[in-house]
Amino acid sequence: AYTRLFPYLDKAYKTYEATLWLGAESNTLDIEGIFKVSEVQEFDFRKIEEVFASLRGNVTYTPPKFSAKHIGGVRAYQLAREGKEFELKSSEMEVKELEILTYRHPFLHFRVQVSEGGYIRSLGELIAQKLHCTGSLSSLKRISEGKVSLPQTKLEKLNIFEVLNIDRIELDGLEEEIKNGKKIKLKHGDFLTSKPYLVEYRDFFSIITFNENQEVQYCLNRMPKC
Repeated sequence: AYTRLFPYLDKAYKTYEATLWLGAESNTLDIEGIFKVSEVQEFDFRKIEEVFASLRGNVTYTPPKFSAKHIGGVRAYQLAREGKEFELKSSEMEVKELEILTYRHPFLHFRVQVSEGGYIRSLGELIAQKLHCTGSLSSLKRISEGKVSLPQTKLEKLNIFEVLNIDRIELDGLEEEIKNGKKIKLKHGDFLTSKPYLVEYRDFFSIITFNENQEVQYCLNRMPKC
């Protein structure tokens, strides 16, 4: 049931662990589309550290053509599979953290935390370009989204109230009305229009919004407390 709360989770940054295969060329920027592997001379570890330092912060990149980006209402990967020519606009992502885990040439294993919407395949491409070689991801694993750590993806195992990115309010004396989804208009209220709020009672909680008349609108109601 808690999977319905996913849109309300605090998941501003995503953390991944990935392995970059240096010398591998791929039209998908990962192992699925590799068409050529070239021998690359082993790099000095300090050089890799310099490259990683240069990529922390706001980074401009081009999303991979095999991605879910929309081009004229069509997913980019669909156009790529059909062999159609198109260009994707450059985007920006924030690389909050970027850490080398291991380097066993030609495989560079790293952990990265990026803003929502960032592409790790494109980051891998940028790393390879700065090392003046080709490279494609041979593995990619998502570790966390915001405060939600994986593989703990069953939200019932979490304290859901610690990861919900919603302001909590109290509506005393309205438990039965809220529980039954009744129309409620607050006589004394000044809540923002369309902003979601969390209301918690003994046996359940709800996510509600208010319209311009301070009437309660139900987003999710009577969610059981586990």
